[in-house]
Amino acid sequence: MRKPSRLVSVVAIMSVCLMSLVWGAPPASAQRRSEMQILSDAETDHIIRKMARPIFQAAGIDPESVQILLINDPSVNAFVAGGQNIFIHTGLLLDVDNADQLLGVIAHETGHIAGGHLVRGAEAMDNAFLASLLGMGLGIAGGLASRNAGAGAAGVMLGQHLAERNYLSFSRTQEASADQAGLSFLEQSGISAKGMETFLEKLGVNDPLMNDRDAGYRLTHPLTRERIDAVKAFVARSRYSNAQLPSATEADLRRVQAKLYGYLDPRGALQRYKANDPSPAARYGRAYAYFRQGDVKQAAPLVDGLIADEPKNPYLYEMKGDLMLQTGRAPDAVAPYRKAIEMAGADAGTIRVSLAHSLLEQHDPRLADEALKNLQIASKGKAQSAFLWRLTAQAWSMKKNDGMVAYATAEEALARGDMPMAKAQAERAEKMLPAGSPGWLRAQDIRGQTGGADKESR
Repeated sequence: MRKPSRLVSVVAIMSVCLMSLVWGAPPASAQRRSEMQILSDAETDHIIRKMARPIFQAAGIDPESVQILLINDPSVNAFVAGGQNIFIHTGLLLDVDNADQLLGVIAHETGHIAGGHLVRGAEAMDNAFLASLLGMGLGIAGGLASRNAGAGAAGVMLGQHLAERNYLSFSRTQEASADQAGLSFLEQSGISAKGMETFLEKLGVNDPLMNDRDAGYRLTHPLTRERIDAVKAFVARSRYSNAQLPSATEADLRRVQAKLYGYLDPRGALQRYKANDPSPAARYGRAYAYFRQGDVKQAAPLVDGLIADEPKNPYLYEMKGDLMLQTGRAPDAVAPYRKAIEMAGADAGTIRVSLAHSLLEQHDPRLADEALKNLQIASKGKAQSAFLWRLTAQAWSMKKNDGMVAYATAEEALARGDMPMAKAQAERAEKMLPAGSPGWLRAQDIRGQTGGADKESR
């Protein structure tokens, strides 16, 4: 098995029109396309979360309880769904001109969360779907266990009734309310609201072609002149309208954008980030582009150079580990992954999954315990995913513990939304594991979640 890249992808079979499309219109192919990819990257999550932390705190929301997920879609879009989950399209992340604009978007989405605008929609959701969505989305690490992002997809199939336009559609009042709440959060955080203003202007509310083409968007989440005027008025009287974010914050955004370009369009990234550009963002972009092309000879020196410049950046060591793992050098990936985990601390969940992957790729039972230790730590945080549990099952198989293999397989099926498989494997685990053991108890919970009747303890 090979991890496809550091920005790993998981194909989720879902309706494109399911969720609230707040900041932009669905792509033209939305009616024809039913696949969406969720990308996971520890550094991108860390950077966006660090930027957004003051906004979440101003809203009275625990920053660690908010899930930020990146969808591989070129449309300019962001939405909230399933509670405190903020989904950001790659098209939006690449389209923002600066970090202020990105924070304006996040502040607006936080306004929807704080305003409870999702309650009605969440109550209407099918419970099995919601569980599957969250299991799929909570910090997916490792992605698919193959180079082909379309193979063995981890996802859920939704009924067509979930695609109704009004499912999570927000009214004009709710949109204005989310704007005002977001502006308040920005003000409390000392962040300029000009980013929200310029980004709303950028969406082209006065462009008749856009409005005609995207009439469906206007029906669900109206982008009105009144909204923009209200934001402009707020900016005019704000104490922080001319506040500047730290240069390091802007540099972090450029780095994230460069990585995305390198991942999504390697050839284009090499054109964008010329070989004579020594900036960290340009070197990131080139390194990732070569990485995606499997060109170790070109990628490795760039990664090593970045590490030499930033020896305390854990995500550069993770990148090196990923480069080694993807190119069939699993033993060489272990040391940089361990270094990354040591430096990243509590944010190392997805890196721990990658380390476990590199250990298990060596097919040495002596390495199973270290792999399990890292997977167990990761499973207690935001790194939970179907892939994590697949690796866990593999590790227990190396240790010849069939009961724990069944339990881990049940967790994997639950994360994928495969309730019949989850129930069947949970029942197998109950029969094989010692009564009262942690795995046995959790297997009972899974069986209960999948509709299994309670059984007497053995």
